[in-house]
Amino acid sequence: MSPLELWLGIEATVNRTGSEYQDQMVLSGVHDRLSDLELIASTGARRVRFPVLWERVAPHSLEEMDWTWTDSRLHRLRNLGVDPIAGLLHHGSGPRYTDLLDSQFPQKLAQYAGAVARRYPWLEHYTPVNEPLTTARFSALYGLWYPHARDTASFLRTLVHQLRGTQLAMQAIREVNSSAKLVQTEDLGFTRSTFKLRYQADFDNLRRWLSLDLLCGRVDSRHELWDYLLEHGLRERDLTPFLEHPCAPDIVGINTYVTSERFLDGRLEHHNPDQHGGNGRDGYVDLETVRVFGGPIGGFAARARETHERYALPLALTEVHLGCTREEQMRWLLEAYRAALELRAEGADVRALTLWSAFGAFEWNSLLIRQEGHYESGLWDVRAPEPRATALVKMAQHIARGETPQHPVLETRGWWHRSERLTYPPFGPVRSSGVEGRPLLIYGPDNALSQAFARVCQWRGLAFQTLNPLEQGFEDLNAVLELEDAWAVVDVSADSGPEVLVRACLERGVKLMSFSSAAVFDGQKGSSYLESDLPNPSSVEGKMALERETLLLEAMPQTLLIRTPEMFSPWNLENPVQAALEAMRSGQPLDMLENLPASWAKRHLPGLPAFLPDVVQTALELLIDDEKGIWHLSSPGPSSWNELARALGGAEVVDSSTTQKPFTVLSSERAWMMPSFEVALERYLEALRRDDVRALEVSRV
Repeated sequence: MSPLELWLGIEATVNRTGSEYQDQMVLSGVHDRLSDLELIASTGARRVRFPVLWERVAPHSLEEMDWTWTDSRLHRLRNLGVDPIAGLLHHGSGPRYTDLLDSQFPQKLAQYAGAVARRYPWLEHYTPVNEPLTTARFSALYGLWYPHARDTASFLRTLVHQLRGTQLAMQAIREVNSSAKLVQTEDLGFTRSTFKLRYQADFDNLRRWLSLDLLCGRVDSRHELWDYLLEHGLRERDLTPFLEHPCAPDIVGINTYVTSERFLDGRLEHHNPDQHGGNGRDGYVDLETVRVFGGPIGGFAARARETHERYALPLALTEVHLGCTREEQMRWLLEAYRAALELRAEGADVRALTLWSAFGAFEWNSLLIRQEGHYESGLWDVRAPEPRATALVKMAQHIARGETPQHPVLETRGWWHRSERLTYPPFGPVRSSGVEGRPLLIYGPDNALSQAFARVCQWRGLAFQTLNPLEQGFEDLNAVLELEDAWAVVDVSADSGPEVLVRACLERGVKLMSFSSAAVFDGQKGSSYLESDLPNPSSVEGKMALERETLLLEAMPQTLLIRTPEMFSPWNLENPVQAALEAMRSGQPLDMLENLPASWAKRHLPGLPAFLPDVVQTALELLIDDEKGIWHLSSPGPSSWNELARALGGAEVVDSSTTQKPFTVLSSERAWMMPSFEVALERYLEALRRDDVRALEVSRV
């Protein structure tokens, strides 16, 4: 058996909702960056799932095609030695002159596929339609995507149209290239249920195979769903082409996500009424299995094993992605990699593992029905002037070389295995694991920052240990690092003499992340401060901070040094935002300098506060990604006292002398990873209203 290949994928959905299209490649910048292809090649990827999308090449008619973009990209990939798997339709309904319910949709797709093959006769691998069953469900059963139907007949019609289009497309392609191969992807979930609903779960688990069963010529009068298909509007002549001319995939592409496994919970008393649904016979709530089932989900191992047993065809894991914090993305990838190796050892022909969303994905938290700028990073994070490599890139390179990825955060199992995943009364026995592995060492006094790191590490399943130098002397640090086998130190001490800390980290090869202050600037610039701006402190605190920065970076240049403004969080209500809010509630004129706590105003150069939970979450992402040097972490938002007052819901600053005081705003030229101040403020207020600090968690745990 040949070695397991690394493939990459680009999230390329051109999704239609109503009359509006949403193009993932425009949102991520992939459309404009030819250099992305060099990044893909740098991982050692053998193939890439690449968009040659119908809506983009022929948006107006099949007689008018613009190959400019695809020409430059496909030929560049070929020169780089990366084989494209050409995707022709990706969760789309086609250009405006067709849709999934159009009876001529299959013929039109085939006409486009033939044009692609003639343009690029050297292309070997195709996915004419990505996840046809999934697209049919969301477009014609749930009504979320165009053409927004909500009935079983439309669902089945759109499914057959996509599969017939796939069949005809491959025929047209093979007239040009007889060796062309079909890589057919599908999201293969699995449904569990409470006992009474077992019949519905059994049906759902049978229906999930329908697209592959049809392509493989398995759906005849003996098929368990034959009567279901005919009862809901399909005719035998709609199904005959699949029996007479099967189009079995050359490779079955298995996509699965944490959310792909569902649980039908008939215990309605445990759920809010607005969650209640049903099938007309019984009421139930459709949940993510991971939130309610006491045992583990099956994931890639279970789904690949079932697919191998059912079809005995070559397999690939074609979408490995998790929208979550970095360490959980890494854990999900490692689990998929181990599943692929496990299945290969059992005799299954698993060809490849595909790291999906290479440049991230937008708006999948709402299933593409909203446009709010929600972003999930992939191998590269595009919230920067150029795509920024994350820790997933190194994992990809290890996998391409046939090596098991190594990182301290991988020693802990993902959140989908841990008990905190359960947000509803569990069904079945609870089996989970705790937080194991090499820890982060949180070094410093018991202050707001150290407490925040402890909270967030606990949420994210990151093993950690604390060391308070006020209780344990500096001489203990090296011994602690050796004893705990810490892989990184989060320095929240802000002491002026970090020599011992640096020496200990250097001697043991431990990563160091430390914090500094916006006070290293004097506030006179007139615009926001970037990492490359020269510090010019005007306060004693600023001078001490700059002295400490200089010592750290000269002694250990690989230090990750985070500069932040003053921070606010509901874990510590003595903060500038809370002070201003309380002043407004009491009817006092809003003068920010007067309303700030005296200790804060005297010690810090005033500026736009940052939300502490977001700072901690983002800092951990950078640490795991092995970033170095100076980073500014601050939210985009108001740049003056008046703007800040309005953002807080108050009047403009009354005292004109206040508006003339320096207002320091940190910004970044390296990446834009922090949520806006307005979004942070909304989450802060919501946490206070609910008295629920878990609401602050950024991760999807």
